Amino acid sequence: MLAMLAVGLWAAQQQGTARWALPCTFVGTMLIGGLLGFEGLNLPALESGIAASVLALGLAVALAVRPPLALAMAATAVFALFHGVAHGLELPDMSSPWAYAVGFVAATAALHAAGYAVVRVLPKAAAPLV
Repeated sequence: MLAMLAVGLWAAQQQGTARWALPCTFVGTMLIGGLLGFEGLNLPALESGIAASVLALGLAVALAVRPPLALAMAATAVFALFHGVAHGLELPDMSSPWAYAVGFVAATAALHAAGYAVVRVLPKAAAPLV
């Protein structure tokens, strides 16, 4: 959950196309990873990759890093692939893979939106109170 929230926070710190490209890249690549996980693909060092994504995205947010868009999208895609495969491998027994995929994609998009709102919406809403 921290990585998904961090993608929204990081996207809100960017300018132009990157504000939408990063969350969309994450969601799309995570869905692909989920489908690969449904088929049993297991990435080496899966849990370490997820932990590294949380650390890297947290640092990117804390340092307000603005790399070139292609680099930011590539890093986001790699991180999302790890998260997607993990979701796919954890498909509950007797569950519809498509309903499960819709759920984890919707939850991820909501967490991205929440992170984005923390940076973009809340400071403006709180300004009159300060």
